[in-house]
Amino acid sequence: MINSADMVKKVFTQKSGRVETNKGEAFYNNLFLQAKQRLSTLRAQEPLKDIDMMDIIESEGVNRRDFLKWVSATTATLMLPPMFAPLVAEATELMNRVPVIWIELQDCAGNSEALLRSSAPTVDDLLFDVLSLEFHETLQAAAGHDADKQLEEAVHHFKGKYLLFVEGAIPMAMNGQYGTIGAMGETFHDHLIRMAKDAAAVVAVGTCATFGGIPAAAPNPTGAVGVMDLVKGKPIVNIPACPANPANMVGVILHYVLTGQIPELDSLLRPKFAFGYRIHDNCERRAHFDAGEFVEEWGDEGAKNNFCLYKVGCKGPMTFNNCSIVRYNEGTNWPIGVGRGCIGCSEPDFWDKYAYERPMANAKIKAPTGGVEKTVDEFGLGLLTATAVGIGVHAVASAVAGKKSNEGEEK
Repeated sequence: MINSADMVKKVFTQKSGRVETNKGEAFYNNLFLQAKQRLSTLRAQEPLKDIDMMDIIESEGVNRRDFLKWVSATTATLMLPPMFAPLVAEATELMNRVPVIWIELQDCAGNSEALLRSSAPTVDDLLFDVLSLEFHETLQAAAGHDADKQLEEAVHHFKGKYLLFVEGAIPMAMNGQYGTIGAMGETFHDHLIRMAKDAAAVVAVGTCATFGGIPAAAPNPTGAVGVMDLVKGKPIVNIPACPANPANMVGVILHYVLTGQIPELDSLLRPKFAFGYRIHDNCERRAHFDAGEFVEEWGDEGAKNNFCLYKVGCKGPMTFNNCSIVRYNEGTNWPIGVGRGCIGCSEPDFWDKYAYERPMANAKIKAPTGGVEKTVDEFGLGLLTATAVGIGVHAVASAVAGKKSNEGEEK
């Protein structure tokens, strides 16, 4: 039987976890031409939703300059050279050409709430006003038989063209009877398989949909599993976290609008542009880890001085996500920034493996004795340092342009 140390080592030595930020001039030139052709084809199509992106942005008080700043940052986040920025801007205006069907299964609707609870909407949030969202139980007015009819019509009309967003796990125990939906009592399993059949791609949003999440925590009485455990023969993108960041959802859609393809994925089917970063390497408290300065217990002097949270349970060294860069609540903050250690919510089985207030057993991560990265290397984590993974969107932009970055700091 594999022990916990071997399990973690296996996860963090996956070759597909590396992010190749410069694929060469020929690759990007070819991709640029493909993207131009793709956008030209979309522009020739009738919009599915008669809403102008720039009108919405201006009505919400976002000026053109701020929009262009967002475009530049998003282009870098998607690991594309600066020459793609005009195409990314154009893609935002054409998002109303790509239909999206969103279904909710065994969930708390937290990912939907993440889209709705913005006090001052960001460009990412506003893009969902432009998006042709053909079905979403939480947001739509229709209910009962009317909702069923709306869904069936959307699936039929956009057969083979729609992106299927799935929120929530799928309960498999008792022949799936822990979760049923619609007037006919269709099980979540059957509902998912039927909706995925005619989708262009399936996007699992949130840790419940990707890896089973909290419903799958021991003893998992409902037999909850993630989308990728059931759906076969379709492109699948996992956007884990609890909840998923709207910026990462928009990134996946924009990439699809821009190229007609899903983004490059890691071994867990997560987009590398968002999950190629180890929390530990981009953490604002990393310097305190290197100096051996830790919060020993909540409320102590270390906590007051923003010391590293590893000893009180932060799982940043084991977790891959860009939340330290993108952040939450209009980019205001993130868990570690407010003094709460990472619980690894973008990783499989996080509730059982990581969500406790103590260092992970057998991690062998010690600082500063013997050199920080040396002890991490011994555990197999050193293969994914900030150099290999990337150190923020500005460094990524320089790298993909084939330029040497002079920035030595981590962001």
